[in-house]
Amino acid sequence: MNGESQPSERARQMREKAEELEHAAQRATDPAERQRLTRKALHIREKSEQENGPGSGTMDPM
Repeated sequence: MNGESQPSERARQMREKAEELEHAAQRATDPAERQRLTRKALHIREKSEQENGPGSGTMDPM
């Protein structure tokens, strides 16, 4: 049972990090910084899906 909760915890942490980056991108005034943060968030979501299966990378589709 402990082994099952670890991947879901990691997926949750990755989702939270991606959301933080997306919010930071929305607040960024520099277009290059906004793009960098958005790409990083997307990369984290994609990695989460690869590691934890489809649907785990995001809670709400964009």
